[in-house]
Amino acid sequence: MENDKACLYFFIDKQFKGIMLIGKMEVLHDQDIKNRLWHTGDERFYPLGVTDPDYCVLKFVSQVGRFYHNLETTEFEIN
Repeated sequence: MENDKACLYFFIDKQFKGIMLIGKMEVLHDQDIKNRLWHTGDERFYPLGVTDPDYCVLKFVSQVGRFYHNLETTEFEIN
């Protein structure tokens, strides 16, 4: 919570492709958003249900990215 810097990485291992997104992560506390994202069965992970204090929603906003393919990289900005 003290450091909002974050990074996400997705890849297709058989094609040696990947994309890294760099940005900021925020913990959302809005109960309406938590309710909308909750699915039947999630209580398996959060036994107290949608109001479980351990259940949280993360919002990631990317600022820049890097695409990897064929041992080359391409950097790009996200507006």
